[in-house]
Amino acid sequence: MSHSRTIGRRTLLGATVGVLAAPAIVQAQAWPSKPVRVVNAYSAGGTADVVCRIYCQALGERLGQSFTVDNKPGAAGTIAAQIVARAPNDGYTILYDATAQSVNPSLFAGKLPYDTQRELLPIAQTMQTPVTLVRNAQFPVKTVPELIALAKSKPGSLDCASTGIGTVQHVSLELLNQKAGIKINHVPYKEMGSVRNDLFAGRIPLLFSNVPGTVALLTSKDVTCMAHTGPKPVEVLPGVPAISEVIPGFETWEWNGLFAPAGTDPALISRLNAEVNAVMKMESVAKRLAELGALTQPNTVVEFTAFREKQIAFFAEMVKSANIRIE
Repeated sequence: MSHSRTIGRRTLLGATVGVLAAPAIVQAQAWPSKPVRVVNAYSAGGTADVVCRIYCQALGERLGQSFTVDNKPGAAGTIAAQIVARAPNDGYTILYDATAQSVNPSLFAGKLPYDTQRELLPIAQTMQTPVTLVRNAQFPVKTVPELIALAKSKPGSLDCASTGIGTVQHVSLELLNQKAGIKINHVPYKEMGSVRNDLFAGRIPLLFSNVPGTVALLTSKDVTCMAHTGPKPVEVLPGVPAISEVIPGFETWEWNGLFAPAGTDPALISRLNAEVNAVMKMESVAKRLAELGALTQPNTVVEFTAFREKQIAFFAEMVKSANIRIE
């Protein structure tokens, strides 16, 4: 075969690949040409919903098409996830999900109507924030070392609330029990309103919450934030120490992100990721998220995918070691 003929075939092959790839690139550039449905796995008014709406409003303004939030709460986020897993993979139905996606594969082992890792493709992380440990102001201890000492002196006598079995707040309590060698009872609530009422009234002394939820609580003198689960200081919680200062390596996260159905064109996912990161950097968006305590940082599809995989593995280990089960 002559050198010129080899070059000719290579040129033809390259041209063919270019033609095949072109429609995907054009599709990604043309998107969105109609409104985008964002299926939110959480109820209206909660942290995930507020953050979702901040992003959707900004994305709509930036891209000239509405990003309509469709709240489909229930079953630990699995209702919304299933809707999107079965939706057309054209970029016009995407999922807004959170930390529950990390635990559901192990919490509902073999029972999910979809495969999280195969059928829901990460687009971009929109928020990552530490969990917080909040106390009623009348509770007799103010620090984590004091709490550990009290729990050891009265094993099984202390209660701590969360908003449900298998939540990252619940897992944070179980991790504290394991790492500190204590036993604080988990008291699951169905929704935050009831938890707050009982915390403020002193009927429940402790609550694992998140930074945005805690910022809202601290306007009252009836509660204080004892600690958080991040590796470094949290700006909106000045003076609040990290549990890792007492238990090295202690770290848990609540997070939000966007996902697409399996088969969605990678070029379109990359476009979505770029748009989310652009919105994240907008001064007006960054300010609102910072005021909430919703921590953000630009991230790639690869980075967000790796983060989710690491979180799924962490929760699988915790579900097993703490014997966490849906009752």
